[in-house]
Amino acid sequence: MQKQELIKCFIGNHQKVVQYINGLTDAEFTYAKEGKWTAGQQLEHILLTVSAFPNILSSKELIIKKFGIIDRPMWNYKTVLDKYFKTTLKAPESFLPQREVTADLKVEIINEISNNLKEIKEAFLKYSEKELDSLSLPHPLLGKLTIREMFYLMSYHPLHHQNQIMKALSY
Repeated sequence: MQKQELIKCFIGNHQKVVQYINGLTDAEFTYAKEGKWTAGQQLEHILLTVSAFPNILSSKELIIKKFGIIDRPMWNYKTVLDKYFKTTLKAPESFLPQREVTADLKVEIINEISNNLKEIKEAFLKYSEKELDSLSLPHPLLGKLTIREMFYLMSYHPLHHQNQIMKALSY
């Protein structure tokens, strides 16, 4: 997937899920099956996962200094997801919703996600195709990924959470 297509997919999938969650009733937004997250907590988790990207993507020099360059063959979209599905799929503590996410927080979280997505797109488009394939970012479950590989995964990520919400709401 080329840069323009990838960022379009990343933004589009996040917007699709945000739109879906925004359309939920307050009761659906706060409903949880035993031991599972509410749609509100899923939304909060999505915010937590995108909120680090604007800062980190703003400095290529920091990425090179802190995380380095990948020296292995690039993984395609399918390979990234295959490797992801072989992990525990458990989010680290720093990406877990730490509060009860009430319906009155929905608009605030959605606005924060939207603002992050705009900043991410702006920063992402400053990278060349070569940089997307060589500069690395750490993923808590998969280790070092190229920026392109990270965005492959993060393009899928909101859809995964929408599926979890839909399963939970199928009562």
